[in-house]
Amino acid sequence: MKNFGFGCMRLPMVGSEVDLQQFSVMVDRFLASGFTYFDTAHGYIQGKSEIALRECLVRRYPREQYVLTDKLTAHFFNNQEDLPGLFAVQLEKTGVAYFDYYLMHALNEDFYRKFMRCGAFDFAKELKVQGKIRHIGVSFHDKAEVLDRILSEHPEVEVVQIQFNYADYDDPTIQSKAVYDVCVKHNRPVIVMEPCKGGGLVNLPDEAGRVLDALGGSPASYAIRYAASFPKVMMVLSGMSSLEQLEENIGYMTDFRPLTNPEYSAIDHVRDILKSQDLIACTACRYCTDGCPKSISIPDLFACYNKKNQFKDWNSDFYYMVNTAGKGKASDCIQCGKCEKECPQHLPIRDLLKDVAAALER
Repeated sequence: MKNFGFGCMRLPMVGSEVDLQQFSVMVDRFLASGFTYFDTAHGYIQGKSEIALRECLVRRYPREQYVLTDKLTAHFFNNQEDLPGLFAVQLEKTGVAYFDYYLMHALNEDFYRKFMRCGAFDFAKELKVQGKIRHIGVSFHDKAEVLDRILSEHPEVEVVQIQFNYADYDDPTIQSKAVYDVCVKHNRPVIVMEPCKGGGLVNLPDEAGRVLDALGGSPASYAIRYAASFPKVMMVLSGMSSLEQLEENIGYMTDFRPLTNPEYSAIDHVRDILKSQDLIACTACRYCTDGCPKSISIPDLFACYNKKNQFKDWNSDFYYMVNTAGKGKASDCIQCGKCEKECPQHLPIRDLLKDVAAALER
């Protein structure tokens, strides 16, 4: 199985409906190029992704010619009794008799507790026994120590899907490297989502774009090849909404080449440029957090704010939720000023937290 997959969270659209004609052409081209992996979830495109796959893939190709992943999403069940009916609907909507991979979707610490309370892992194990899924996995959005606990407690998990790209590699809120290292520790293959950070690494600032232009190749090609170059990565997903995007991606992934040393150096340079454009010049020394009476994880919230302003991405809001779970939000600041006395960068933290709250607590 080649290491490039079709992420079906973003598809060609005509108004609010999936463009089934164009998607069928894309499916044909994707399979003809030797790629087989498709990824969806019950809530993608308001439930239309699963149906589009049924119409454009499942009804048009033999089952053995493709690999299909679906997910169990916390928003669609409230108790253990809901699980069989939800899974049956997913099979019906996609039109298959089994999923190759079935992932516990978007796990963070809070969702993990819900999955455990509802017996979701045991449910997945029973589905595997019945032949309705081939492999059990998790998709993950939280700190590395949470993933370490999940994999320690659930040896049945065979694969982990993580957000991984060069912009998030050492980001303190997303912890791409640390999360990847946990997968290595537990010897679990990695599926990469958001290699282009929702398009943010395709539309680079001019200075950063010029660095990659000097090498030849597109910004998307370097972002996807970067993720695919890590040894534990078995699959890199790309959400493609046009035939042109698909053609570009399969052009450099058909005969995949890992990044060269000069290309890694260029990526490092681009990452430094992106960091230099942060609106809040926090170095994450964490001196400010020790005495905070509201337990606000100030550097992590600043990092969410920087990414939100730079990339306009949805998951900055998600990771803001992760980094305030059980801790203080930016709006909880009582203006005591202890943090500012400790800050080596002399940042006006109290005022900056107001900006963070306005941007991420709407």
